[in-house]
Amino acid sequence: MMNRIFLFLILGTIGVFAASAIEVANPEKALNVSAIVMFLIFVGGTLGITYWAAKRTKSAKDFYTAGGGITGFQNGMAIAGDYMSAASFLGISGLVYYKGYDGLIYSIGFLVGWPVILFLIAEPLRNLGKYTFADVASYRLRQTPIRSLAASGSIATVILYLIAQMVGSGKLIQLLFGLQYEIAVIIVGVLMILYVTFGGMLATTWVQIIKAFLLLSGATFMAVAVMAHYNFNFGELFSHATELKGIEIMSPGGLVSDPVSAISLAVALMLGTAGLPHILMRFFTVSDAKEARKSVFYATGFIGYFYILTFIIGFGAIVLVFQNPQYLDMAKQAVDGGYPILGGNNMAAIHLSHAVGGDFFLGFISAVAFATILAVVSGLTLAGASAISHDLYASVIKKGKVDGITEMKVSKVATVILGIVAIIMGIAFENQNIAFVVGLAFAIAASANFPILFLSMYWSKLTTRGAVVGGSIGLATAVILVILGPIVWVDILGNATAIFPYKYPALFSVMSAFISIWFFSITDKSHDAKAEREAYEAQYIRSQTGIGAEGASEH
Repeated sequence: MMNRIFLFLILGTIGVFAASAIEVANPEKALNVSAIVMFLIFVGGTLGITYWAAKRTKSAKDFYTAGGGITGFQNGMAIAGDYMSAASFLGISGLVYYKGYDGLIYSIGFLVGWPVILFLIAEPLRNLGKYTFADVASYRLRQTPIRSLAASGSIATVILYLIAQMVGSGKLIQLLFGLQYEIAVIIVGVLMILYVTFGGMLATTWVQIIKAFLLLSGATFMAVAVMAHYNFNFGELFSHATELKGIEIMSPGGLVSDPVSAISLAVALMLGTAGLPHILMRFFTVSDAKEARKSVFYATGFIGYFYILTFIIGFGAIVLVFQNPQYLDMAKQAVDGGYPILGGNNMAAIHLSHAVGGDFFLGFISAVAFATILAVVSGLTLAGASAISHDLYASVIKKGKVDGITEMKVSKVATVILGIVAIIMGIAFENQNIAFVVGLAFAIAASANFPILFLSMYWSKLTTRGAVVGGSIGLATAVILVILGPIVWVDILGNATAIFPYKYPALFSVMSAFISIWFFSITDKSHDAKAEREAYEAQYIRSQTGIGAEGASEH
């Protein structure tokens, strides 16, 4: 019966997209037929994978972690697929196009979080946890308060990230496929629900692997095509770019002008990466800590290579798109020596794909950009649903007295609810400045999730009171400072000057979290605190040796 329902939903979803694609939102814009065909092929293929995965997802462990049977290489590719979002591909290449050298600050910031994960997080996380990072944070601390806080931080991060991805997907598809914004958001939401509800982590993993392969292949072709124009001489490429936009694009200071903002942004990107729940959850999909380390090693290589490509793509857009009337919005006023490009700076990579590969390659890159969003939102939704079902329902509400099948059913219901919320919020935020949403997601991950996870694994004196109070202070500080900062207080609320002068609050919120956790832990003289400190040695031995750790399922 379930198989028939799933097949009906697959055919219905593809049919809705195909029918909607015929109704062009902008009559003056020709349909990108190759993009639609390639996207339909991708959707059909990945839904087929979901159908295959659904028949192999029989337990909660299968649903949450693909039974722990993913190899290190596969998981590394899937992590890269989860992490290389449309914001990375379109956003960073757009920043390089707009500001040149300084666009690299985001690439480096996103990348340097991975050594932290490799050397400090991956192995003990795999040895101590089961499904979510809250398993680790609550290992020797009181379950109810720690899991409640960890789940709250996870859900907040997931929803904020989902809003940004849904708005980005709607705008992208509106521009590329000619669909109405609302229809585009609904399609992404429905596909996301299908992937996660029926296929769980196994389907999500393979969607991410396929998407990572396609994205790396497309970006490689673009970078090679750009360099071929200059006989693979970087000096010639940069020289031509500076002739067009000035020598300033090779100088730092264009995006972040003061040291405090630079440090704060770096803290958010580095520690935020190590606190993202959908990234941390991926380390439970492998069989042991050795495979977890391999995952990070491969993921770091793929992601580092990808960010090098975005740098070349950004400069390629400067030399091939910046003064090409075909890609410029000539109706708007020229600034910085040239007209703005159609769709804004985030479309630099899309226009470059047409410049180097014509309509067919434009269709491929457009479909890959959409596939990128689908893969990322699927991983986010699964992490959010796991926090609700495993941390809140099974561990807090039911106190661990619940069977895996019931827990999995709750997770599927949570997936549907999160999908509906993401669709509604994506439509509601259509015309809002969502830059603060991404910044807030990383700030919460860095300020609430990372300090508790890190100190629970490496500081013997951590107590439940310290973790709950300090984590809550970090979470509240991040939210309040974003609201009082320039993006929300000035740009959105319309006030003249910001109460908090910096766009990025992570330096202050992370510092508040660590100091608060330290203070409220060392001043905790309760009986529970003493027992929690004594339990650290056993936890540390397991975290380093893996003795007693959860193994892979056998099918």
